[in-house]
Amino acid sequence: MVTGAGSENPYADAEPKKVRALIREGKITSQTSGMCEGYAQANLVVLPKELAYDFLLFAQRNPRPCPLLEVSDTGSRMLHQIAEGADIARDIPKYRIYENGVMTGEYTDVSRFWRDDFVSFLIGCSFSFEGDLLAADVPVRQIEEGKNVPMYNTNIPCAPAGVFHGNMVVSMRPIPYELVPKAVLITGQMPRVHGAPIHIGDPAHIGIQDLSHPDYGEMVTIRDGEVPVFWPCGVTPQNVIMNSKPSFCITHAPGHMLITDVKNVNLKY
Repeated sequence: MVTGAGSENPYADAEPKKVRALIREGKITSQTSGMCEGYAQANLVVLPKELAYDFLLFAQRNPRPCPLLEVSDTGSRMLHQIAEGADIARDIPKYRIYENGVMTGEYTDVSRFWRDDFVSFLIGCSFSFEGDLLAADVPVRQIEEGKNVPMYNTNIPCAPAGVFHGNMVVSMRPIPYELVPKAVLITGQMPRVHGAPIHIGDPAHIGIQDLSHPDYGEMVTIRDGEVPVFWPCGVTPQNVIMNSKPSFCITHAPGHMLITDVKNVNLKY
């Protein structure tokens, strides 16, 4: 069983469909950073149909943290565009269940919770631009250290929609000062996976008091000569869900994504 995703990730060159099959069989339960290089990864939000329009509107109003890649048919666990044959209830390494805004469990398979009124939203993930950063010799520390990317709640408000409201979550990657412009240019070409950073430098300006204690994921090393760079994050819906308290919701566990069949290059401008 794979428990980490380091720079020597054995699934870096694997085909997405094969990795999804291993996840479905329970043979991969780790976070997915560094897997299937070149292919986009996606965050997940599953809600009852009665809340689906509100969330669709929320995503439309907040495209930086919630860039939609696909929305499922009501009740369907299958996708038609980004991952042919994928099973939304079984092909993500780890899921979270929220009831009335409270996380009530983490699971590797949520098929037993599935209902005919569920609608799935697949949201772009910043893991998708990490391959381009590495190709340009911009370090990606959590891949180097075999960790989950650090993610933080912020004071940046999202535009509310219907019952959904709350602040943005960001992911952080330490970047050498001289490479920050390159990182901004590379990620800015990929708005469907969060695009350019939302903030560079002092975390206190966006409400983060202690970088050493992420709200999600794991802390990574920040070396001398590096600056923390923050991108909008697809865990934002989970923060919003905890604020908005829908009766039932399924999400991915932070860092545990759906690996799609879409090439990252096809998500660029």
